[in-house]
Amino acid sequence: MRKYLMLLLACVVYTVCSGKALIAKQIVVDKNGKGDYVTVQEAINSVRAFDPAGATVITVKNGIYHEKIVIPDYVCNVKLVGQSADSTIITYNDHAKIDNMGTFRTYTLQIRGNDIQLENLTIENAAEPLAQAVALHTEGDRLSFRNCRFLGNQDTQYLAGEGNRLYFQHCYIEGTTDFIFGGATAWFEACNIHCKRDSYITAASTPPNIRYGFIFNKCEITAAADVTSVYLGRPWRAHAMTIFMNCNLPKEIIPAGWDNWRNPDNEKTTRYAEYKNRGQGSSTAGRVKWAKILSKKEVRKITLKNVLGDFSKNI
Repeated sequence: MRKYLMLLLACVVYTVCSGKALIAKQIVVDKNGKGDYVTVQEAINSVRAFDPAGATVITVKNGIYHEKIVIPDYVCNVKLVGQSADSTIITYNDHAKIDNMGTFRTYTLQIRGNDIQLENLTIENAAEPLAQAVALHTEGDRLSFRNCRFLGNQDTQYLAGEGNRLYFQHCYIEGTTDFIFGGATAWFEACNIHCKRDSYITAASTPPNIRYGFIFNKCEITAAADVTSVYLGRPWRAHAMTIFMNCNLPKEIIPAGWDNWRNPDNEKTTRYAEYKNRGQGSSTAGRVKWAKILSKKEVRKITLKNVLGDFSKNI
């Protein structure tokens, strides 16, 4: 018995010291009835509020889940894992003109809790391109997304919350206008950003007191066949902060690169920058004068640790 207790203690110490979360609960969602629940929302609702026992892993089997989902602020430390990114699809179709809904209630998935991870999932807003239609709406801190697809048109991702930190890796994100927007701090690593229309990729609203907004590193920017003019971003709020570095920019990125949202005063406050991008749209010769080309010394400071703080240890 003593030997067993010592072994158990050693496992707990290893788990804590290695930063690996204890698994309190494992749940399976299968729309065909072969799991614990048939909907994703039911599984989320079953998670204990601020569960002191550890993390919950929710495995979602392949299928199309027509749901409008909220992960509330009291549901934290959850890992939501799809069976495969292409075939595990959470979809809804609200848009801003339905019953005067407005942008911020159109989400397919809203995450309000902290320490949430998503893997191998498609999150889609399938509304027709009639108005703003959010697929992913985040309000939580320390959120990570790996090998996920985010499908939509205008306003695909709303990343909100002053000081909230997000990490995207190997994700596919598509949209038309301002399809990555908000005030959170978000690092996009080796993601595919696909432009479906002549418009703007980002619309950051970074607060003036927050150093970092959207960072795109080693990303592949692509455009649909009929697209000819794409801006890297425009400022939703005056102190918008966005950097594209080590990315592949296609010919559809216009020479100016950035837009001031019809307000010249934004040129004095926006924090837009680029570093060592490649591709036909990467030339900085015609860039607006108020966007910055970073030096090697400056870019050394733009690390996961500096941008995401202690959250970077768990990525």
